Amino acid sequence: MQSKKNIKDLELDELEKYLEEHGLPRFRAGQIFEWIYKDTASFGDMLNLPKTLIELLDKDFYIGRAIIEAMLHSVTDNTRKYLLCFEDKNAVECVLMDYSYGKTICISTQIGCRMSCKFCASTEGGLVRSMTCGEMLEEVMAVSRDAEERVGNIVLMGTGEPFDNYDQVMKFIRIINHSKGLNIGQRHITISTSGIVPRIYDFADENLQCKLAVSLHAADDVTRSRIMPVNRKYGIEKLLEACRYYIKSTNRRVTFEYALIKDVNDSIRNAHKLGTLLKGMLCHVNLIPLNKVEGKAFNKAPEEKVRSFKLALKGYGIDTTIRRELGSEIDAACGQLRQKYVRQ
Repeated sequence: MQSKKNIKDLELDELEKYLEEHGLPRFRAGQIFEWIYKDTASFGDMLNLPKTLIELLDKDFYIGRAIIEAMLHSVTDNTRKYLLCFEDKNAVECVLMDYSYGKTICISTQIGCRMSCKFCASTEGGLVRSMTCGEMLEEVMAVSRDAEERVGNIVLMGTGEPFDNYDQVMKFIRIINHSKGLNIGQRHITISTSGIVPRIYDFADENLQCKLAVSLHAADDVTRSRIMPVNRKYGIEKLLEACRYYIKSTNRRVTFEYALIKDVNDSIRNAHKLGTLLKGMLCHVNLIPLNKVEGKAFNKAPEEKVRSFKLALKGYGIDTTIRRELGSEIDAACGQLRQKYVRQ
């Protein structure tokens, strides 16, 4: 297995190049691609391929499939949280959520995380490794396979920093968006970043239709640096400059994620700071009631403070919503299930 490659890590043009190098017609790549993303488990099941090609593929590749190590199902809102195990025994989490507009999956992009955000379970143990695009694709496919439903929307907001694994994430988007791949439209994909500024500029220049979400979580550098160490390198001023560049380049709005933490960033003063900071921008603020993480000192802001915070932002003309809480009884916050697996 070690000498073989996961064929899901190849884009169509890479597969075409591989076939050409072996003296085989390029059109076979499209056939292979379609079989892979119909969720075919073995090359031998690709019925329109010649036996010699099947033998060649078996020699050089495998079709990466994750094992479901655990699945927790919320009876209150139908949220499903998965712990998926890959060939090297590393495990990642993803969450399938039920919305009125269809199924949304939140996937991970790294095993562990090095961003060290103080309120997040994903950062415990640091970064193990980045995931390949094929492993990210398999998150979507494994969950669809288990739930027996097509996933229509994808958010890259699970464990890891997507822009810390930029090239593989872009490859993932190209494959999942491909008509012979999973054929999920770019407008149905949201990428979240903690604020790696150079990559926001790169992402703007990609000219994609994907949505961008930025984990802001504070309106001043002192508070943000305390809870998000990335801010020490890329402060709020630089971060918002990059966001304005993204907006100007793409004519798309930015969503700012803001987890309300009791007695840290949830006061009306904080709300007015944030409103002043974002006033006039093409943006949306998503207020997040904090998921309590075992071993972390931070607590969820009271409901009345969340409502007051939203009302204050509305006064600045900022489109604001409060994220619906899903899967609270199944530890749906990023990283909690994986940490239990690692400890065991």
